[in-house]
Amino acid sequence: MISNLHYISQGKTPEEHLKNIHKMCVAGANWIQLRLKDETFETVLKTAKAGKDICDEFQVKLIINDFPEIAHKVDAHGVHLGKEDECPLEARKLLGPDKIIGGTANTLKDCEGLCEKQVDYIGLGPFRFTTTKKKLSPILGAEGYQKLLSNLRAGGKFIPVIAIGGITLEDIPILAKSGVQGVAISGHLNAQAEPEKILQKIKQQFSEKQL
Repeated sequence: MISNLHYISQGKTPEEHLKNIHKMCVAGANWIQLRLKDETFETVLKTAKAGKDICDEFQVKLIINDFPEIAHKVDAHGVHLGKEDECPLEARKLLGPDKIIGGTANTLKDCEGLCEKQVDYIGLGPFRFTTTKKKLSPILGAEGYQKLLSNLRAGGKFIPVIAIGGITLEDIPILAKSGVQGVAISGHLNAQAEPEKILQKIKQQFSEKQL
């Protein structure tokens, strides 16, 4: 089952990423994506091993961004692939049928392509401007999500879609109504002194939408 809230790891160093991952696990997160950019394969692998130990302690799912090989080596729950990363079908051959594979999309065509490549969920965005990504795709906004998801469903595709990109707590009600199953958040959670309160509110709002 795909979580309503994906925490995307953030930090200036691998050590900061691990510190924030531990913080979110303590706060009650159940889905962590390790997203280390501009680091060597060996550094990402070492950090992923440590991150897996933390997530296992709290029984939290760990997804590795960009690196199917590392997800395989550390026995993570899956991998998330960007638009310029390895093909999900190739990642599936390596990881097998039981691992989770997600993909990033910005357009209806992107989403349809990922469905054909049998991903388990789509990270769709960005919702608004964010400094987390260097190469930012066109902004979608709430109306963009509603229109795109409507067209996707009309085509008979009901894959879980997670909203990504600059999302804060105040955005959750309108995003929950747009049809997305959940949200991916990074900086907004890191900035909270008590992230557990934000986590609870987000889970509650998506639970209420599903009633």
